[in-house]
Amino acid sequence: MRHNKKFNHLSRTASHRASMLSNMACSLIRYKRITTTVAKAKALRKYVEPLITKSKDDTTNSRRVVFSYLKEKEAVKELFKEISVKVAERPGGYTRIIKLGTRQDDGASMCFIEFVDFDENMAKTSKKKTRARRAGRHNAAKEQVADGQETASEEVKSDVEKPALAEDSKTEETPVEKTSEEESVKTE
Repeated sequence: MRHNKKFNHLSRTASHRASMLSNMACSLIRYKRITTTVAKAKALRKYVEPLITKSKDDTTNSRRVVFSYLKEKEAVKELFKEISVKVAERPGGYTRIIKLGTRQDDGASMCFIEFVDFDENMAKTSKKKTRARRAGRHNAAKEQVADGQETASEEVKSDVEKPALAEDSKTEETPVEKTSEEESVKTE
């Protein structure tokens, strides 16, 4: 049974794993985005998000607790001054992992992990692009064609109406032409 085995040990000893995650967290805080493997990124997310939550409360005790994990004074300063201010109203989910594919040499699945609030490119295009189903796209194309035909028919109608108005004005000035039936009656 797998009771209480949620943590990924990343094939490292506890001390190696702690120092690696600490260094990765400091790099993430400094550069706002780092490229790594998916397994390490998932482990880093579990490591760094509680620290970000802790940094929202700027007290001496919370700074000491965060410093005990990060062990880098500059990273702690940046976390409390810059990052905690930007994520103050966010209730959680401070990082995102975007997969990049596999690494060429060993086939490891790669990704980059970044802070959600610090990527201006994603913030500008935060609208989700919905993928249209084939049937929906096909129907949309038909509607566009139908809209195009309607606009074309409206142009034709406007062209037809203008001469019709001119003909109406001519009929008032000129006498009405006789139909072919009336002409045949006269010839008999």
